[in-house]
Amino acid sequence: MKTIACGARGTMPLERILMALAGTVSLIGVILAVAVSPWFAAIPIFVTVNQWLFAAAGDCPSSLLLRRFLPVERRGA
Repeated sequence: MKTIACGARGTMPLERILMALAGTVSLIGVILAVAVSPWFAAIPIFVTVNQWLFAAAGDCPSSLLLRRFLPVERRGA
């Protein structure tokens, strides 16, 4: 069986991981807001703030944690 490498060294780019993480957490937040309590709608708001922070500054808390604990690479770096 052939394995598919996502990056030059077999790691996924940081941006792809962050977008997948943001989409998953946003979806979970919306589902919880509909099913449990409207207060869970704050979760997608925090995700959006982190995405804007990453776009504006180049880093967000999630990207710092991912770079510290996982072998991720940044595109163009």
